[in-house]
Amino acid sequence: MTREELAAAYAAPGRHYHNLSHIRDCLAALARVDSLSAAERETLTEAIWWHDAVYDPTRRDNEERSAELAEQHVRTELREEVGRLIRLTMTHDVSAGDRLGAILISIDLSILGSDPARYDAYAAAIRREFSHVNEDDYRIGRARVLSRFAAREVIFPDPDFAAMYDQQARANLARELAALGGGA
Repeated sequence: MTREELAAAYAAPGRHYHNLSHIRDCLAALARVDSLSAAERETLTEAIWWHDAVYDPTRRDNEERSAELAEQHVRTELREEVGRLIRLTMTHDVSAGDRLGAILISIDLSILGSDPARYDAYAAAIRREFSHVNEDDYRIGRARVLSRFAAREVIFPDPDFAAMYDQQARANLARELAALGGGA
C-alpha cells in the first residue's frame, strides 16, 4: 500500500474527523517534538500514518486491524514497534517509561487541548462519524468516553504535551460533558 493509497483510505466517505486532516495535524505535532532520533521519528511517523488506516465506527477492532495492516507494509525492522504503538490507541493507556508510546498517545489526543472552536468542530465531526447511533445512545456513550479521560490524573502521558494541553483539555471535556447532560 503506497502513501497515496493510504491517503485515499483517509478520504473515504464517512470520515469526518479520522481523516487526512487528522493525520496532518498529528504529523505537525510530531514535527514540534524535540530530541528524537531519526529512527524514533520514522517509527512515530509510520505509527501516525497507519494508526487510523482502518476506521469503521460500527466496529471495535479498528486499531487492531490498522496495526495488522501497518505490520504488512512498513519496513521489517519497524513492524513490531509500529504495531505496538498503534495498538496503544485502543485504550490510550501507556506504561511508565514508554517514551514513544507517551508521545504518540499525546499527539493523538492533542485535539482535546485545542482552542474551544476547534474542539467544538472536532466534537461535531465525531458526532457525524457516529450518525448511525441515535442521539440518546450517542450522548451516553460519548459522555462515558469523555468522563474516562476527564477522570485521568494524566490525560497526556508526555510531560511536554501535558504542560501545553492539559488545562484546556479539561475545560473542553467539562464543557462538552455539560452539553451532553453530564457524566455517564
